[in-house]
Amino acid sequence: MLGRVFKAYDIRGTYPDLLTDQMGWQIGYGSSKYLLADAAADGDTTPMMKNIVVGRDMRTSSPTLAEKLIKGITDQGGSVIDLGMVDTSMIYFAVNYLDCAGGVMVTASHNPPQYNGFKISKRRARPVGESTGLELIRKHAAMVDRSGVNAPPPEGAGHAEKRDLWEPYAEHVLSFLDLHGKKLKIVIDASNGMAGTMVPKIFGEGGSNVEGLEIVELNFDNTKGEFVHEPNPLVASNLEQLRAAVVAESADLGICFDGDADRCVVVDEKGGIVGCDHLTALLAAYFLKQEPGEAVIYDLRSSKAVEEEIVKAGGRPIRSRVGHVFMKQLLAEEEGVFGGELSGHFYFQGNFNTDSGAIAMASVLSMLSEHDKPMSKLIAPIARYVQSGEINFENEEKDEALATIIEELGPGSDEDADVDELDGVTLDCFDRGGWWCNIRKSNTEPLLRLNAEAKDSATLARALALIEPYLGTRVAH
Repeated sequence: MLGRVFKAYDIRGTYPDLLTDQMGWQIGYGSSKYLLADAAADGDTTPMMKNIVVGRDMRTSSPTLAEKLIKGITDQGGSVIDLGMVDTSMIYFAVNYLDCAGGVMVTASHNPPQYNGFKISKRRARPVGESTGLELIRKHAAMVDRSGVNAPPPEGAGHAEKRDLWEPYAEHVLSFLDLHGKKLKIVIDASNGMAGTMVPKIFGEGGSNVEGLEIVELNFDNTKGEFVHEPNPLVASNLEQLRAAVVAESADLGICFDGDADRCVVVDEKGGIVGCDHLTALLAAYFLKQEPGEAVIYDLRSSKAVEEEIVKAGGRPIRSRVGHVFMKQLLAEEEGVFGGELSGHFYFQGNFNTDSGAIAMASVLSMLSEHDKPMSKLIAPIARYVQSGEINFENEEKDEALATIIEELGPGSDEDADVDELDGVTLDCFDRGGWWCNIRKSNTEPLLRLNAEAKDSATLARALALIEPYLGTRVAH
């Protein structure tokens, strides 16, 4: 059962059938054992290295799961600094601000209310994924005597204390914000998630903490653990309320956060949805103006315009595999100034190489205030190519399909597309044929995921006609 809730990048499942309270305790125990050992191996034995930061989101199951998690951590010997109900990015800040062994956030991010889970970070908020510690945590959790969940604390148990870090966290986030004396009116859809807590704590009620900022609030109530719409801003239908409000309020832009407020999607002043890759390109130029010549990391599914805009701004474009584990690692290795992912995660060198929805918001507002143009006009020249969006195909023979498409469309074929397999299969004949695509396998389902782009609509239609027959049955939206 335990193995069913461990995913590639985190732990997640429906509560309480797949993810149980007992598992919460086991995962706490396993996390503590791994994180404390990892901190010791890192060469630091200071008292703070026994501490693990814990936070939780607004789901009705989160208080109970956090309680069991904390007991598991302290039973193993770790001590807990309990931050209470916070956004996920607060965990990354707290781990670094307090110099702890790691942190655990109780959340299921954008999933429906019956889900919950855990996002785990180690020292310096470095990500814990399947190949970077999550497998060891699973083994530790599976091997512990499960009767301990209801037992009194053993000898040598750690302790737990509550701590409020909103003030230093707000100061950190607001260090990224400068409206340059301008006034901005924005609409924020908190998706009944943690942005409903985070935004007022940092930016003030209605933006009152920031001179010149006015915030119109949508779906800020997160006290019931229910969602007016699914807390996933990548689904266009979840943005309808925000888009309408931006136009009705004559706002400068809108921002929609996911459930744990570490991701966001921007809507321009006309209610148009801004692609996260296009926003990455726009923010890359903003950060490169401050740090000329630095690297910018981007999700390999992103528009060709992202690479082109980074080069134009004098930066070094670095393609990354999909997923926060890879983005954070590459940002640190390349000493990059900024990174952006198609999923709405944005990463910042000045934020310990981690992602932050709050800092993304601050950066977008700062960037917009530097220009005399509205968001739609800033994005228009970047959104110069035609994209398919992600299309899913059912396929039980994924590896065979990928091998076939390389043979049929890759080097030596009529299309003669360049091929790389950094993450899935990327076919690229953009310079010759005007199109490129990336095809990735789903980790959990018999699906292939296609993202394609071309210089114009006719070329995209031709490319899809070439590619789709090899991928299986197209899944309807």
